Amino acid sequence: MVPIDEPVVQLTRWDGPFADDDPDANLKSDIALYSRADPMRTIRGLSESVDVPEGAIVRYVLARWASEGSSGLLEIGPSMVRRLFGVCAAADEVGTDEARLRAYAQLRQMLSWLQYPLDHPDVYDVER
Repeated sequence: MVPIDEPVVQLTRWDGPFADDDPDANLKSDIALYSRADPMRTIRGLSESVDVPEGAIVRYVLARWASEGSSGLLEIGPSMVRRLFGVCAAADEVGTDEARLRAYAQLRQMLSWLQYPLDHPDVYDVER
């Protein structure tokens, strides 16, 4: 087997700084929060438990997390993603709190419609 140069990543703790009005402030805040944790404690335990190398588990976790957006898109579908985002984009174009509150109400209705079959699985039952 030909050896492959695998990437090496140092797990770095980070707590900023970042501005409150940074468009990525929510993500950066989460990064700072989770920086306090030692993920390798869980990785080591799982590695020992299932007899899979730590690096393979870390690769799996990163790949799974990084592709989650793509998985979500596949589940909900591109046209619904565009419809949902369109509600937000229209409210942002107006630029008022009132427009954003109307968008929230519209999104809530759309999402409740999508959630209905999850809460009422018998809705698709048909007589045979």
